[in-house]
Amino acid sequence: MQNGVAADGVCSSESVNGSRDVCSCKDSDSLSADHLVIMVHGILGSSSDWKFGAEQFVKRLPDKVFVHCSERNMSKLTLDGVDIMGERLAKEVLEIIQEKPNLCKISFVAHSVGGLVARYAIGRLYRPPKGEVKEDASGNGCKEEVKGTIGGLEAMNFITVATPHIGSRGNKQVPFLFGVPAFEKAASCVIHLIFRRTGRHLFLTDNDEGKPPLLKRMLDDCDDLYFMSALCAFRRRVLYSNVAYDHIVGWRTSSIRRNSELPKWEESLNEIYPHIVYEEHCKACDTDQDETISAEDYGSSDKLEEELVRGLSQVSWEKIDVSFHRSKQRSAAHSVIQVKDQALHIEDAMFS
Repeated sequence: MQNGVAADGVCSSESVNGSRDVCSCKDSDSLSADHLVIMVHGILGSSSDWKFGAEQFVKRLPDKVFVHCSERNMSKLTLDGVDIMGERLAKEVLEIIQEKPNLCKISFVAHSVGGLVARYAIGRLYRPPKGEVKEDASGNGCKEEVKGTIGGLEAMNFITVATPHIGSRGNKQVPFLFGVPAFEKAASCVIHLIFRRTGRHLFLTDNDEGKPPLLKRMLDDCDDLYFMSALCAFRRRVLYSNVAYDHIVGWRTSSIRRNSELPKWEESLNEIYPHIVYEEHCKACDTDQDETISAEDYGSSDKLEEELVRGLSQVSWEKIDVSFHRSKQRSAAHSVIQVKDQALHIEDAMFS
């Protein structure tokens, strides 16, 4: 489907800035769609990376969703840092909400570093609840009934795909470094020369004005940024992770696990989606419990990595592990998991 041309009842339009909006071509459907889905690309990416995925959402839910593929951080702008990108994304989302007054709900789907950008943006977009907050009995670590909103909209799904939630500096967090300590140490020292400020954030080497690394600051609410409250606001938080062949983002960091928590996975758990090899619903953990965890308990990860795991485990997560080990394109798992086009979709669906 070309820009503005319908295919299978789906209309896609690209702005002069490069953003892409996808919705049903039927006026009755597009007018009734009240659920905004924001799709965020990864490093050096563009809004077209999610074009195929956006069209699939609208095909399945033509009268429910309006999909916006973000464009404010395309290409080299992804090197400016997670916080700067997050501020841009937050402004972009607010503009969409103002243009579409019928919207009531919001979800995010983000790939790679885009997941960190989305986490920052929702911290900026979060609006505290009005009224009494009740304790939650569901075990997800959040509050019940009276929740805050994201840009004034009800927060539904927060989904990340191969996102380095606990950074990239730990052992085997960047698989193409082969787990060699000397390579990993060298990468931490020079990554900013390649990926600039974003590289510092990913490798936890930033200390703006003497502050802790940004990823650590994003474990709590601070100043006028409500990082954890925003995560809590969503009904579902979902992590998609590659168990192997992702040479950019390791399994541990994308699934928010310690080494000892990485599961043994099966060949396949799902006939429709044979690449899904493990699924886990993790309830929120109380960070006050088990304060003393030895290095042996969490493998080769350092103290900061442990803090990141604990902090992000304060909320519940659905963890979905995938493997493309039988795919012809398994060596490109970091891109294949995003499914950028029809060819990759066919590859994902057929191998078993």
